[in-house]
Amino acid sequence: MELKWLEDFASLARTGSFSRSAEARHVTQSAFSRRIRALEAWLGVALVDRSTYPTTLTAEGRAFRETAEEAVRMLHASRAALQAGARPSAQVVSMAALHTLALTVFPRWFRQIEARTGPLGSRLLPDDFHACLQALAEGGYDFLLTFHHPCVPIPLDPALFPHRVVGSDSLVLVRAAGAAGDLPMLGYAKDSFLGRVAAFAEAQAGLAAGAHAHTNENAMAEALKVMALEGHGVAWLPRSLALRDLAEGRLVATGPETALEVRLYRNAGHRRGAVSAVWEAAGTTEVMRDRTGVD
Repeated sequence: MELKWLEDFASLARTGSFSRSAEARHVTQSAFSRRIRALEAWLGVALVDRSTYPTTLTAEGRAFRETAEEAVRMLHASRAALQAGARPSAQVVSMAALHTLALTVFPRWFRQIEARTGPLGSRLLPDDFHACLQALAEGGYDFLLTFHHPCVPIPLDPALFPHRVVGSDSLVLVRAAGAAGDLPMLGYAKDSFLGRVAAFAEAQAGLAAGAHAHTNENAMAEALKVMALEGHGVAWLPRSLALRDLAEGRLVATGPETALEVRLYRNAGHRRGAVSAVWEAAGTTEVMRDRTGVD
C-alpha cells in the first residue's frame, strides 16, 4: 500500500470526479483510476460506485474515508514535525459551520472546548446551510455547527448524526440608526436557512411579504449587515452578528426577535479520540449570548 493511493482516494472523496482529482493530483485519468483500483485490491473491497455520476463512495468507501484522511494528515504532520525537530502537531477535528457562526461563535466556543480537552487543531469550513449539511452527511467533516429553528427541519438521522444545543441566538430586524423614512427590506435567497427563518419572522410580526429591494443570493448575513449600515434598508440579522453595532448605536432594532438555537451535530461514525473528546466537552459547554453588551 502506498501513501499516494490514500491521497488519491481522499481527493476523489472530496471532488466526486475522477477527472478533476486526476488533474489536481497531476496524473492522467487512467493512471489515477489504476491507483484507486490498486487501493481497492489491497483492501479487498470496492470503495467507489462507478455506476453513478457524479462518482459516489460505497458504504465501505464512506467508512474508510475518515481513516484515509486521518492517516494522510498524521503522516504529513509527523514528517513536518520530525523535519522541524519538534513534536507532532495536535490532533485535528473538522467542522462545517454557517458563515455567521464561524465568525461569532466558533472562536470563543472552541477555546472553551480546548480548556477541557487540551490543545486541538481544527479544519473549518465556513459555508451556507446546504453545503455544510452535505459536508457532514458525506463524511468529510466530523461536526456541523448550525442555527436551528423549527420552521427549517434538519434532515439528519438522529441515530447517525446526534446533536447538542451549545448556545442560543435570535434573529432581529435592524436598520441604520441615522436612516430615515420607510426603508425597503433587504433579503436572503428564499431557499437559504436565514431566508426561510426571516420569512417566518416577517409573517409572525405581521409584516407584508413583498419583493426585497436587495437580495443576497449567497445567504451571507454579513453582506446584509453592511447594506443595512449604509442605509439601504432593514434586514433580519442574527443578534450575535449585530451585537456590537447595536450596543454602539450604529444599528437599532425595529421589531420583535425570533429565537434560534445553536446546535452542534456530530457524525457518529467518526470515533477518533479527538472527536469523542470534543463531543464530551460540548456537553458541558454552552456559548450564551449577551443580550445587552459585548464580550
